Amino acid sequence: MTPFIAEIVGTFLLILMGCGVNANVSLQKTYANNSGWIVITTGWAFAVYTGVVVAGPHSGAHLNPAVTIGLALAGEFSIYDVPNYIIAQFIGAMLGALLVWILNIKHFSATEDGNTKRGVFCTAPAIPNTVLNLLSEMVGTFVLIFAVLYFTDAVHTSDNSIIGLGSLGSLPVAIIVWGIGLSLGGTTGYAINPARDLGPRIIHALVPIKNKGSNGWGYSWIPVIGPILGAAIAAGLAHFLQ
Repeated sequence: MTPFIAEIVGTFLLILMGCGVNANVSLQKTYANNSGWIVITTGWAFAVYTGVVVAGPHSGAHLNPAVTIGLALAGEFSIYDVPNYIIAQFIGAMLGALLVWILNIKHFSATEDGNTKRGVFCTAPAIPNTVLNLLSEMVGTFVLIFAVLYFTDAVHTSDNSIIGLGSLGSLPVAIIVWGIGLSLGGTTGYAINPARDLGPRIIHALVPIKNKGSNGWGYSWIPVIGPILGAAIAAGLAHFLQ
């Protein structure tokens, strides 16, 4: 599996399970309907874990343009590989969202509210305010990238070989995303990932959904620019504090 394919597959799994939990909780006549915010944040955390487990050994499992850009700005990732990673992430995100729509097509039909249907795919502010919504996405992504940049590997002191945890090594980033959702996610839905929001938003615009309403393009730049700015600030501060 090449890094490009790994980023496609990992991001596909992230969005399949992440937008999948959105669909389960939000759409009518699913068994999980109205099960709440804890289910959504937990589902997204496990979605991150699943994507990282699969893609990690092959690409580092960025699965997020903000992570890729943040690592590149911090000198932890080659700037020349950034475009390929971001393209792969968007492909994976769109494929994941497409499959979520297919799996839940009857439940989309059973749901009347257009905003609820859009919310399966992408985020929207609980209270619209451009400055605060942008700041929310910046802060959430800052926490993610700043923490990721401080990940360390325990080693055997005799030969400096890494003490591996296998798949459990992917757990810390999932816990961080879970914490961001629980503590900071209620204002905007914590996209903290341009591909996670814009890729599925494009799919929402393309697929035929009865009474789907607006695509929310007026807001769509915030979950793209906010995470990138947050990642850049995290990378700069981490470099300053070294």
